[in-house]
Formats: sequence, C-alpha cells, structure tokens
Amino acid sequence: MPSTLKKLVFDIETIGEDFSTLDKTTQDSLTRWIEKEAGDKQEYGLLLDDLKNELGFSPLTGSIVAIGVLDVDAGKGGVYYQSPDKKAERFEEDGVTYEAMDEKGITRKFWDIAEQYQVFITFNGRSFDVPFLLVRSAIHGIRATKDLMKGRYLYQQHADAIHIDLLDQLSFYGAMRRKGNLHLWTRAFGIQSPKAGGITGDDVSLLFKKKKYIDIARYNARDLEATKELYKKWEDYLNF
Repeated sequence: MPSTLKKLVFDIETIGEDFSTLDKTTQDSLTRWIEKEAGDKQEYGLLLDDLKNELGFSPLTGSIVAIGVLDVDAGKGGVYYQSPDKKAERFEEDGVTYEAMDEKGITRKFWDIAEQYQVFITFNGRSFDVPFLLVRSAIHGIRATKDLMKGRYLYQQHADAIHIDLLDQLSFYGAMRRKGNLHLWTRAFGIQSPKAGGITGDDVSLLFKKKKYIDIARYNARDLEATKELYKKWEDYLNF
C-alpha cells in the first residue's frame, strides 16, 4: 500500500429498537418465520427472544449509537456517540477525541472525515458496518462521500476508496472453514482484545439502556486500536 495514501480504521456500534414499541404490522412481518418454524410455545418464546436481541443487526430496526475513526499513521482518532438524555462534554483520552451527537450528526461527521482518506480498514465492515452505515445515512438524507462497497476484491476498487475488510483478507475471502471473530484474531496475533475491558458487542444495548454511553464509546475506541494493530500484521505478513 503506497505510503502517500491516508488510511482510516473505523467501526460502528448499534442497538435495536424496543420490539414492544413496534407497530403490529412490523411485529408480524418480523415474526412470521418464527410462527412457521417453532415446534411449540417454548421454542417460539426462545426464537422471539433471539429476534428481539438481534434487531440491532439491521438498519431497518436498529440505529448507530457510536462511530469510531482512527488515523493509522497519525495514531489519532475520534469516537462520535449518542448521549440522548445526559449532557456530555467533549474530551480527549489516549489520543482519541470523544464527542456526543445524535445519529444524524454521527453519520454526517463520518462522511466528512472520510472525504480526507483513501484507504478504509474494517473488520467485517463489508458485511455489516458499511451497509448499515449507508442505509442509516440515507434515512437521514445524507449521501456517502465514498463508495466503500465498490468491488469485493481490492483490485476492483477505486484508488480513492480502497476498503480493506480484514475478515475478508485474513480468511482469504472465506476460503477458511472457520473465519473467526475479532477477539480470536487478536488473540492469535498477541494483540490485546477489545473485549479485555469486560465488554462485548452484545453488551452495547444493555449499556445504552443503563445510560452508560461513555462505556460504549470507550469500547468502540478499543475496537479501533485492535483493528489497527491487526491491520499492521496483515500488511507486514499477508498482503501480497
């Protein structure tokens, strides 16, 4: 990768809507498959609980509560996060600036920053972060400044918007039988896992309900650092 290209690691955190607040038509649309597949009431209840916990995986039933960005070469970054009912002052910690704003502000901030970069680094960003971000941005009337879904393979991508999804690269585009998550990859390479702080992505919704917005933002920052270090391993030893 040419050293003149500016490289940005980014990651998003999401939560789902409260199922009980959804209109009946939406609830029916989401649960129709459960009614067909559940063998009894107990199985229906278990599947329904899983569905409720997974609403944050879709931009149609979820929203972005944090976006983190990190300049690979400068080592400086920012986390832009929601703090809807708690006043939060902007502050800096370990080279990362933390700033609270609503989801529309978060998405606009990301695309403004993205304009300044040519290389974008994620872990599973092609399957999750980028599609989610694109749809949520469009919902807010914000157009992406970079096409981060152009061509799955690196040689197919635009020179000003190269998206390196490390899950694709490290698993050789899915050739490995078990692709692994970020924790497993960082563990294998001796990099501190973002889960070391006792928080995982599954905890984000609960933390948001408890109004622990800063905890979510700091977890996001740990994701950025781990992804950056993993990128360096790939660049040094596996980028051909």
